Amino acid sequence: MKTNRILNTSKIFKGRGMSLRVDTIETSSGRSTTREIVERQDAVVILPVDRNGDVLLVRQYRYSIGRDLLELPAGMIEPGEDPEECARRELREETGYAPGKLEKLGSWFVAPGFCTEFMHFFMASDLSPSRLIADDTEDIELIRLKFGDCLESIKSGRIQDGKTIAGLLIYCCQTGRPISSPSTGED
Repeated sequence: MKTNRILNTSKIFKGRGMSLRVDTIETSSGRSTTREIVERQDAVVILPVDRNGDVLLVRQYRYSIGRDLLELPAGMIEPGEDPEECARRELREETGYAPGKLEKLGSWFVAPGFCTEFMHFFMASDLSPSRLIADDTEDIELIRLKFGDCLESIKSGRIQDGKTIAGLLIYCCQTGRPISSPSTGED
């Protein structure tokens, strides 16, 4: 595999859980070019399923795109925090539920073309009420959907968040459980 050689690197911004650096690199073909890299803390995304088999999603305003998104609960891993601990904390903060069972189903890079963020994906079940005080800058509404409605929401564009789409589809692939259309009556 061909690699690039870093000629110069400069961190131009540092913020909450992320920074931006600019690298001047020499490509494997010998050409010099610039790459902008967002260095972001790793994160978790959780697929919470309640006793009725409903998926718990959150609707929250995303400033960067200027509108609400329907998403699976997620959040950044704090320094020194284990991904499973983070998943438990974020689920409690965003939904008000704690998982009795938490199972890791996968992981992936979010946007490796320009970002270092790595996402850990968990399924949470055996949920019980357990509220943590969330960050007061987040305005989150809890939404429950049947699995079939999740697929319809992806198809219709109601769900447009990449980590949510990836998580739901990974769950289907790994468990063999289809996310069926609500019109079929299957779940």
